[in-house]
Amino acid sequence: MNQTTVAGHLGADPEVRFTSSGQKVTTLRVAARVRRGNKDETIWWKISVWGEQFDKMIPHFKKGSPIIVIGEMNKPEIFTDREGKPQVSMSMTALNLLFSPFGRPESAGQEHHASTGGSNEPAYSGVSEGFAYGQGKAGSHLVDDEVPF
Repeated sequence: MNQTTVAGHLGADPEVRFTSSGQKVTTLRVAARVRRGNKDETIWWKISVWGEQFDKMIPHFKKGSPIIVIGEMNKPEIFTDREGKPQVSMSMTALNLLFSPFGRPESAGQEHHASTGGSNEPAYSGVSEGFAYGQGKAGSHLVDDEVPF
């Protein structure tokens, strides 16, 4: 098994579909930032969530939501983007989903703080005041980036 952890922000709302045999598959498109030299790059991940194991969490994830995914990485695929340049498509099958304690949802006007109340809202601790792993403002890279697949 090739276990991988990806921390980033959703580039689109989760998409739910069903296989011909009726099995549920939820697709998450996650933008993860990496620093190469002096510039930041975005690596897009297509995450497959099989079955209903995360059904109570998925409704809380929206475009721009910070997320951490632990899963099994699939073989990278090469595709040609709209500009004719070769790109690599990264994908994985999720084994675990976590609400990221870094940053805040891109669409939220206010920050959610962890609480002990009975709320069904996801809790964001506000750790590091909107910075995701020291790579700039949380979600700021989603403004101009478009999901490539």
